[in-house]
Amino acid sequence: MQNTASKVKAVGMVVEYNPFHNGHLYQLQQAKKETGADVVIVVMSSSFLQRGEPALLSKWSRTKMALACGVDLVLELPYAYATQKAETFAKGAISILTAAGVDCLHFGSESGSIEEFHELLQVMQQHKGEWDLLVKENMSKGHSYPRASSLAFNQLGAETTLSLEQPNNILGYHYIKAISDQNSSIIPFTTKRIAAGYHDRTITSHTIASATSIREAIFSCEDQTSLVQQVMPSVSYAELMNYSQTTHHLHNWEQYFPFLQYRILTSSTDELASIYECVEGLEYRVIDTISKATSFQEWMNLLKTKRYTWTRLQRLATHILTHTTKAELDYVHNSPLPYIRPLGMNDRGQAYLRTLKKKSAVPLLSRFASSTDLLATLELRASRSLSRTTSSRNKAKANGRRI
Repeated sequence: MQNTASKVKAVGMVVEYNPFHNGHLYQLQQAKKETGADVVIVVMSSSFLQRGEPALLSKWSRTKMALACGVDLVLELPYAYATQKAETFAKGAISILTAAGVDCLHFGSESGSIEEFHELLQVMQQHKGEWDLLVKENMSKGHSYPRASSLAFNQLGAETTLSLEQPNNILGYHYIKAISDQNSSIIPFTTKRIAAGYHDRTITSHTIASATSIREAIFSCEDQTSLVQQVMPSVSYAELMNYSQTTHHLHNWEQYFPFLQYRILTSSTDELASIYECVEGLEYRVIDTISKATSFQEWMNLLKTKRYTWTRLQRLATHILTHTTKAELDYVHNSPLPYIRPLGMNDRGQAYLRTLKKKSAVPLLSRFASSTDLLATLELRASRSLSRTTSSRNKAKANGRRI
């Protein structure tokens, strides 16, 4: 697809901003520098995230963070794509950025070399049949899908230097694959992650930390306010504090555990079996373990097995909470993208959007409540599941405009 927006150069990024920290600001600056873009567009996960967790703040507050820190236009990555394994997550994000007419994609990775991603894609395309067989064989031995994929990659013995055991490399590979699969004209760029690893659980740097370590610090029994403050832009930290003070909470699974427990204990095995990600008789284990747990953490420890990773089971929990079925997501994932939904913008983003609206083959969804598309229905259901207070429905403002 050719750039449908305008002669300005647009770079796109796929983000969660949970919350927006200095590492995100660094990537944003690098994206502008390395691509020479005039406009920065991000597609951002909505109420629930790729690891199957509720977002710390509402999507509207995270949009305000992004706009305050230099993003021009925030587009929604709907629930149906945001809460999926890497391949489906990337497919949805790239379809939105392609429809939005971006020229470039920029992502962070442990590799930092875009050539390695292109080389790996070529290798995987050449060995697809063998790869699929190896993954199935490894899963038949009781390995989780990520572990089976990693083993299959090593068993291929392919000549590539890119590691697929690191989370951002995995996502980066699937972005490149989605661009190829969709025949998108997007040109990818990558920047090497610095200072903090994706899974780091403690803040060790004075300036840059992982989102995981920031969330750990926020929910810590000890006061780590000064640590959190030093690894976030001041405007982003101010929004975090404002949201916490206004709503009297930041979202996490423990808050929603009673609702999840009630949902499971009042559902039949057949109802649970219809939920997306509930396979191979997991419904029985879900019911058996939920009644024994007094917290989400305890339940996950009881539920987890060698075959099912913590992340996979968190996504299952998310789909149970939102009552999202296999039939619904199978339909969405096999249908073309029905709309693009803006969450917020500044003046540059608004000008870009005006031009895009005239030329894009995919409509912009300006009145969300009026949509009857299943993708929108699932998004509304997920948003309502997370909206325990009216603050979650506050809209992001850009230059005084209510979006």
